[in-house]
Amino acid sequence: MKVEIVELLGQLGVFPIFALESPEQSPFVGRALLQGGLPCAEVTFRTAAAAESIRRLTAEFPDLLVGAGTVLSTDQARAARQAGARFIVSPGLNPAVVDDCLVNDFPIFPGVCTPTEIEAALRKGLSILKFFPAEAIGGTNYLKAVSAPFPGVRFLPTGGINQSNLADYLKMDCVLACGGTWLIRPEWIREGNLEEAAASVSAAVRLVRSLRRKTGA
Repeated sequence: MKVEIVELLGQLGVFPIFALESPEQSPFVGRALLQGGLPCAEVTFRTAAAAESIRRLTAEFPDLLVGAGTVLSTDQARAARQAGARFIVSPGLNPAVVDDCLVNDFPIFPGVCTPTEIEAALRKGLSILKFFPAEAIGGTNYLKAVSAPFPGVRFLPTGGINQSNLADYLKMDCVLACGGTWLIRPEWIREGNLEEAAASVSAAVRLVRSLRRKTGA
């Protein structure tokens, strides 16, 4: 259910975003995430390996919540669902992709960065939205301003977020969780550097837990 996915994302506070050049890289990523204590991943459709990579991740790591990112068409949305993705993320508010997911009762978090786009998403009945590109558009100051008229909307900021500014976003009430590519870097995937990848994931998990202990969240 979408509610369960939203709750898990909120509990985790952070999730990795990455593209895989080959489905054979899937086991490495799955092991790195689980070893680092973060059972969630967004596999982007920026390579031809996306669908099969999602299929392998969901099959080999059933405890991993796997979503599909950078979904730009209904064909990609369909491929993601058939591969076993649990949710879809798009960089913008594509009406065709959104409607396709809604018709299929499938969780989608479309990207927004303006009040007009937020209102368009609300008209579709969506209130959990990707905020992209977070840092390039103005970071936390911009998000604070643009979210003020929409108290019922929660955001998944991505784009330019890293270990140094993650806490700034998570301190905001309107932020559900943050996504980023810094968690598992492409070179670690290519090199099979499990130690470095797992350590990076673990550091983000510890940061989230530390922040929540301080805030009592």
